Amino acid sequence: MEILLLGIYAFFAWLVFFKFKWLPWNLTSQVITVTIPIVALTALILTLNIVAPSSHDVRVVNYVVPINPRVSGLVTEVPIEPNRPIKKGDVLFRIDPTPYQIAVRNAEAEVARLQVQLITAGATTVNLGEQLRSATGQREAIEARLELARQRVDQHRELAESGAGNRFDYEKALTDVQDLEGQRMASLATEAQAREKLAAKTPEGEQDEIASAKAQILRAEAALADAKWNLEQTTFHAPADGTVVAITLRPGAMAVPLPMVPAMNFIEDEQWVLAIYHQNEVRKVEPGQEAEVAFKMYPGRIVKFKVDSILWATAQGQLPIGTLNVAGGVAPVPPDSLAVRLLPAGPDEKIFLAAGAHGIGAVYTDSGEAIQILRRVILRISAKLDWLILKLH
Repeated sequence: MEILLLGIYAFFAWLVFFKFKWLPWNLTSQVITVTIPIVALTALILTLNIVAPSSHDVRVVNYVVPINPRVSGLVTEVPIEPNRPIKKGDVLFRIDPTPYQIAVRNAEAEVARLQVQLITAGATTVNLGEQLRSATGQREAIEARLELARQRVDQHRELAESGAGNRFDYEKALTDVQDLEGQRMASLATEAQAREKLAAKTPEGEQDEIASAKAQILRAEAALADAKWNLEQTTFHAPADGTVVAITLRPGAMAVPLPMVPAMNFIEDEQWVLAIYHQNEVRKVEPGQEAEVAFKMYPGRIVKFKVDSILWATAQGQLPIGTLNVAGGVAPVPPDSLAVRLLPAGPDEKIFLAAGAHGIGAVYTDSGEAIQILRRVILRISAKLDWLILKLH
């Protein structure tokens, strides 16, 4: 564009000084003639870089998700093909589920066993109530017999002392009293034991044995849920729409949950188009402004965009924590630069852009609209030059 403007200027200078000779071609006019385009073009380009800043580093980046299995096992199936569209939820690969199916069955059996134990504990509580009532009734019957036996002891003692009865009956009555007292003590112990077991309750009012059985069931159900979750993880699904460019995972390989060694890399369809600018070039750039990009993968074509946002944080703006220095953003941004995110707009909203596509572009701010036409012309000339393939082989 600059060459075109200089050519137009040179044409008019030729008309003035040589064709029609309206002005003399002397040293003064020569200096002025050479100085005017230098100053004018410099001022024009500097102004254009503010009101319509251009970027020679417009890049297309995609999210790359490392696929790590959550469980380990032998890979039995990889039903996808490389570099083919994949929908969210499609199966990426399957791991042999046999060990995890066995774990699920074992956990289900443990839950069933503990549920039977809970039923038994409930029946035991009912039996304790019956034992308490039986022990209470037996104690009361023994106490009644004991009272009668004590009366007989008094009667036999009086008869023996008066000579109307024999000493043997008296001693037998004493033995019966001692035997009944022993039975009474045993029934009291049985009754107390039954009362103690019935009185042993949790804060929720349940028997200790029942509460313990319920707690064991909860733990077993949690183990069953964990086993079922592990079984579900033997089939890995696509987290989003996208593609897997290169597949090295094959049936028979061992998949392990190691973050540093992913089973495959999944490239999501969601893209970021970033225009990289020096930090002083984005002073007038705001969301919603028009932008144009010429991608090398589409020679001669201008793709319409609009400004989404400016990424106001870069890796250089982060302090390291310990020995870690995590780069921010979705792609590395050169030092002293900021990235402007662009969104396809208008007829180009659904355009296909390969991950890693590169181009040049410009943002048209709300200032200096009269001279922005120059930036549009420059961008279109650059797009036409993309048709040239400059190599000799």
